[in-house]
Amino acid sequence: MKKQTFVCVDLELTGLSVETDRIIEVAVAKFNLEEIFSTYETLVDPETAIPEASMAIHHISNEMVQGKPKIAEVLPEVLSLLKNEVIIGHGIGFDLAVLEKEAIRSGIHVNFPKDRVIDTLRLARLYGQSPTNSLEMLRHHFNIEPEGAHRAMSDVVVNIKVFKYLTMQFRSLSELLDRLKHPILMKAMPLGKHKGRTFAELPLDYLRWAVRQEFDQDLIFSLQTELKKRKRGTGFSQSCRPFENIDL
Repeated sequence: MKKQTFVCVDLELTGLSVETDRIIEVAVAKFNLEEIFSTYETLVDPETAIPEASMAIHHISNEMVQGKPKIAEVLPEVLSLLKNEVIIGHGIGFDLAVLEKEAIRSGIHVNFPKDRVIDTLRLARLYGQSPTNSLEMLRHHFNIEPEGAHRAMSDVVVNIKVFKYLTMQFRSLSELLDRLKHPILMKAMPLGKHKGRTFAELPLDYLRWAVRQEFDQDLIFSLQTELKKRKRGTGFSQSCRPFENIDL
């Protein structure tokens, strides 16, 4: 693992929609577990206004992106850096979906092989010892020094350091990739009105609704696992009321 080369990528956007929001900053770093070899970063003119809510997070203003290259100018370089590499990132599926959308707009064909992509969010779920799995919480958990403002390259550097901790249990890249082919059992609901609650605490009606949504494989697997427990009667409420469903 120490000599394996990876590429970490992070984007800052005008918002959170793959379909409608645009890239305003790109950062890429090529590294192994011992050092960072090279970096690339640039601000991008999104050709649209940056909302105040987004500026409050990344502090990139409309003035800062004026005169910067358009994404069509930047994309060939970014895609060249990612080509044939093992790509990592936190919630990396979103970043790659955005890059694919921009590639379509620019008339560029791109395909990121899923078996060469590693999401550190999933690795954090597998690790299971951080209170929550946000990149910032993982930074605190592993006592990693902050890299400054919430910007693309600072997130990349922190992400790489977090990645090193999360991969310590793996002896090879193939071992790591093989594990990630399988779903990961999560400890708590990561989103929605029951965010932070364990799956055992979730109401049955909510479980039945949530398992039909388009969530990622780990969340669906965790919801399905809890539903199977309820069906077998191994949940806490069933053990307290073992005759609840028996007609007397």
